[in-house]
Amino acid sequence: MKSTGAALIEFVARLVDMPVVRVALDELSLDDSLRTGRRNMEHVQVLAGVVSALPPVVVHRDSMRVIDGVHRVHAHRSCGETHIATRFFDGRWEDAFLLAVSLNVRHGMPLSLADRHTAALRILSTHASWSDRSIASITGLSGKTVAALRTRSTEEIPQSNIRMGRDGRVRPLTSTTGRLKASQILTERPDTTLREVAREAGISLGTAHDVRSRMRKGMDPVELRKARTGDANHVMAVRSTDHRCESRSFETARALFHRMSQEPNLRYNSQGRLLLQILQLSMRQRDEWLDIIGSVPPHWKHTFSELARFCADEWMSVAEEAERNGLDLVH
Repeated sequence: MKSTGAALIEFVARLVDMPVVRVALDELSLDDSLRTGRRNMEHVQVLAGVVSALPPVVVHRDSMRVIDGVHRVHAHRSCGETHIATRFFDGRWEDAFLLAVSLNVRHGMPLSLADRHTAALRILSTHASWSDRSIASITGLSGKTVAALRTRSTEEIPQSNIRMGRDGRVRPLTSTTGRLKASQILTERPDTTLREVAREAGISLGTAHDVRSRMRKGMDPVELRKARTGDANHVMAVRSTDHRCESRSFETARALFHRMSQEPNLRYNSQGRLLLQILQLSMRQRDEWLDIIGSVPPHWKHTFSELARFCADEWMSVAEEAERNGLDLVH
């Protein structure tokens, strides 16, 4: 079953291929508008000048509310038109509202920042389990802005201990519960694939891999740096310890890569050399990555994040497959 977010994305993608029908303007409702200010009559006049070339409006079939195209409706009325080209959305009004926000933050007259804030607050009240990034992707705000709105409105907004991401997966608000569940699964069923562990425990594939790695080292499956404590000094000490562990891990990884790069079966065939080149490019410490990421223009940050997560998941799948088939050449 598709998540609401996935269904909306699919609807938007195939919007241009959906049937168009002529609907009487008098049948349409302009209630519950996303815009808090008065309608922009100058924009209406501009649209009226090209009314015959305007795209169809999008309407929620059950309520006949206009989801996208309020200014186009006013333009048609100003020209004396009685009908308008329409595409229908079938579903709950709560979902229609999400679609309305998604469409109206991107077209010719985007929602104002204030309107997007208002929309985000409304979505937080109806979809409290959605992650900040999921709501941000709908409203055109940043994840940090949505998080701030959630924090400032805790009394009005119902709180949830889970979050649904843009991929439709539900995860715990903190990964502690999921990590403990994953460790239990790995203890009881050690042959379970990481993808199955991640699905059952409600965590990401990367987190499942980290849990297994920590267990193999005899470490607690829950990361110490995420443990809650009121002792600020203790928190700083934990972070310092984590930083030293990360440095040692990077040094170990560099040493393993050096050993692997000496393998003749990899050095003297094109696929092996390609693999070593990819690994070498990926061997960067966090500070180096932050410098590299700093070169990404702000309007591409979201796309970069999506691509990075995709690549990380693919790498995890490759690692799992290599492990399962005994392809690891370093011992």
